This record gives sequence, structure tokens and C-alpha cells, in this order.
Amino acid sequence: WHLWGCLLGLQVLAYNRHTYETVAQLLTITVVPAPGGEPPYQGEFLVGNRNVEELLPVAAQEIFLGAAAGVWERDDLHVINVTSALDRGGRVPLPIEGRKEGVYVKVGSRGGFSPCLASAASPQSRFRCSLGQQPLASCYDTFAPHFTIRWCNLTLLQVWPSPTSPGPVWGSGVLEEGGDFQPPTEVPPRDLLPGYLVTLLVPLAVAALLCLLLGHLMCCRREGV
Repeated sequence: WHLWGCLLGLQVLAYNRHTYETVAQLLTITVVPAPGGEPPYQGEFLVGNRNVEELLPVAAQEIFLGAAAGVWERDDLHVINVTSALDRGGRVPLPIEGRKEGVYVKVGSRGGFSPCLASAASPQSRFRCSLGQQPLASCYDTFAPHFTIRWCNLTLLQVWPSPTSPGPVWGSGVLEEGGDFQPPTEVPPRDLLPGYLVTLLVPLAVAALLCLLLGHLMCCRREGV
């Protein structure tokens, strides 16, 4: 740990999907907080025609941010997270027609959502998606034709900053002159006898009743008695 963040050692294990050859690499990552903190407005898009490795390069993310700026109507967007759809319960695509796994891309901004995004994530739009209809999107889709967005999976989040509690104030560690140490007040003695009797007598009473009932059933309910 250092002043502004922490150092993480991450082991990355990758495999070739064609030859199944694996390779491992150890990465050292320095994690530091964002200069302005976490963006309060976040939107997560599902890109249906891409795999996760295709959106990891910075150049591909810049192209995606440029397309997202057209529907968000903001120019301060940046990518927060890129996740494969397989990690969210998606199915492995069939190896035909060049189908892709799908990628969830979370984008953050300091400004609010545009009317286009708000309408696409509205309850009316969710209802249309449940009926198999097209969602409500009142703006031009600037993602096309490079990125196919599944608008029914659009998620908009508004993150509020959590209040930070003030830390403890450390003194010099030396008792001031003339000050006397005041020990904590003594705890008054508690009467534990009632609780002890309840804990002991109640199970004994229940056991005695069960013994009497069992004896009555075995001895007094026999034939001829």
C-alpha cells in the first residue's frame, strides 16, 4: 500500500479458442482512485456483435465512446468496465455465421442522461421488450453499423457518493499535566439466577411431562388394563 492507492498482483490465464493453447502472465497493477471520484451517472450497454477481447483495446473503446456520445449528448464519457456476456449468464454462441459472445460495456459521465436513454430504459420500454417489440428510442442510433446494441438490456444507474465518516483524532500519547486518569465506570452486578432457573427448569419440566405421557401410553393403554 502507498499514499494514493495499492499495488495488485494479477495472474492472467488465457487460452486460444482454436488450438486450446494456454499462456499465463503475471501483471502488476497500480490502483488509484479517480481524480474526480466515481461518476454519478452510469449506463451499461450490451454490444451483441462483439467479443470481450475486441473491446479491450483503447482504440476500440474510443470508437465506442464516440458512438455513445451521440445518444448520451455528452462529451465527458469514459469506460468504467468491460465484461463478457458469458460472465452474466449468456450462452456460448454457435460457431456459425460469425456469431459473437456479446459484451457489457459500462460508461460513466458527470452529466445526466439524455431523453433518448431515459425513454429507452423507461417502464414503457421495458413492457414493450417483454412483448417482443422494439423499445422506445426516440433518437438516431449512432452505434450502427459498427456496434449492435441490445436496447432491451440497457441499464441506467445513478450512483450517489457515500458519506465519509471522520476518522479518529490521534493525540500525542502523553497525559496532560494535572490530568487524572478516569477509569471506566463499573458495571452494576446483574442477577443471573432467574435466567439460570428458566434455562434449567423448563427443559426438565418438559422432559418430565414427556416421560409421564410415554409411561401412560405404554403402561395404561395396554390390552386388559
